[in-house]
Amino acid sequence: MLGLTNMQPRQLATQVLNFALVLSTAFMLWKGLSVATDSPSPIVVVLSGSMEPAFQRGDLLLLWNRGSDTQIGEIVVYNVKGKDIPIVHRVIRRFGGGKSPLRLLTKGDNNNADDTELYAVGQPFLNRKEDVVGSVVGYIPFVGYVTILLSEYPWLKQVMLGMMGLMVVLQRE
Repeated sequence: MLGLTNMQPRQLATQVLNFALVLSTAFMLWKGLSVATDSPSPIVVVLSGSMEPAFQRGDLLLLWNRGSDTQIGEIVVYNVKGKDIPIVHRVIRRFGGGKSPLRLLTKGDNNNADDTELYAVGQPFLNRKEDVVGSVVGYIPFVGYVTILLSEYPWLKQVMLGMMGLMVVLQRE
């Protein structure tokens, strides 16, 4: 079995650099998507069943934030002030627009009530420019389930990172 002690310094450096290249490539792709879509999070995972049957838990959503004239029926992803988990819901009402700021009211397709209880205290509507991360333009079913598993079982993250690191170190050129 090939281990770290059997590797020449040049081989070890090559493996470390290959691993760094993979990580930096993933980071650059993410940042490139962020710039192209004008969204800080161009890809999000559905974490709950509030949008069923449109989206299932674990679906990977592709976002676009270049259009600011959000319409009723459009599905948006928004952040609530003071919370770090984005919410995916449908726009059911809109107010303002044009010269006044566009304000939105949202609701999950599978929920009985609108989202006013989810918004920050004293915030009756979403401000399109400040709160919305992007509008959903596409999705890939169940691909994001890995993310859910990694967040629900933190030990799985360590196992996966360990396996990736081991594969990089043991890889022969």
